Amino acid sequence: MTSKITDVPEIRVGHVQRIGDGWLSGVTVVLPPPGTVGSVDVRGGGPGTHETDALDPTTLVPTVDAVVLTGGSAFGLITAHGAQRWCEEQGRGFAVPGGVVPIVPAAAIFDLGRGGDITARPDEAMGYEAAAAAAAANEHADVGRGSIGAGTGAVIGRGAFKAGVGTSSITLDGGVVVGALAVVNALGMPFGVSLRQAEPGSTRQVAPPALNTTLVVVATNAVLDPAECKRTASAAHAGLARALSPSHTLADGDTVFALATCAVGLDRSSEQARQVSLITLQSAAADAVRLAVLDGVASADSITTAAGTFPAYGPV
Repeated sequence: MTSKITDVPEIRVGHVQRIGDGWLSGVTVVLPPPGTVGSVDVRGGGPGTHETDALDPTTLVPTVDAVVLTGGSAFGLITAHGAQRWCEEQGRGFAVPGGVVPIVPAAAIFDLGRGGDITARPDEAMGYEAAAAAAAANEHADVGRGSIGAGTGAVIGRGAFKAGVGTSSITLDGGVVVGALAVVNALGMPFGVSLRQAEPGSTRQVAPPALNTTLVVVATNAVLDPAECKRTASAAHAGLARALSPSHTLADGDTVFALATCAVGLDRSSEQARQVSLITLQSAAADAVRLAVLDGVASADSITTAAGTFPAYGPV
């Protein structure tokens, strides 16, 4: 069976999308178990994010209740409200007098108008539906890949080819699992292919840079504190740079979330052992991200909308 982020125990993924009648967009929710520690590292020059400041290791709440990845650019960030409402109904969140406040960070890709209608973009109801879909999934369930969820309207190479959702996982000694899910919507191309080489057809002119963004969630069952989770998110960005050229550009909002369910302890018997354990885990996170990004490119199918044809790139 192909590796996936849900190889990390208790991590679940839900996708919702709409295609046709001007639509080519969707939402993906990654739902971790209660008590999951989270952080984020935003490296791209054009990010669209929600609640990422709450994931700083110096802030009050160290845990995350859901992560929302969405199309629709900044408009699509409203989907986080739907996922937050679902979490509140389940009693998931930071306890306050009389209830809970779910911590639901989100990030968006730019896919406006790729279905032909710039106003066809994800809303709060789609965020709620994606969270419910994640909760309904079985543990270790397969994860939809390609043109699905937040990757429905994703493209690469200035719109030259279709891309989408990809996922992977790596298992380390001691039962530690590191998984990644990527929504690949990059200005760049798979490493080693130039933008001009990528243009299908010999007479097509290279378009000006578009707004893009690759979004990633890295998850592990290892015990990490908020600072170690932050460092894991930072290290995982190396996977983007290994998979895409260029990456982290001014026109990309490249963002990596990191989640630690804290079920399996790392070797911390000495300072040297702690460092080796963390370096090994963080190196695996970068490798998992690289594999997930390439999977997101290879898994996407060609599609034609009122905005044009986006051909599949094929195996990478």
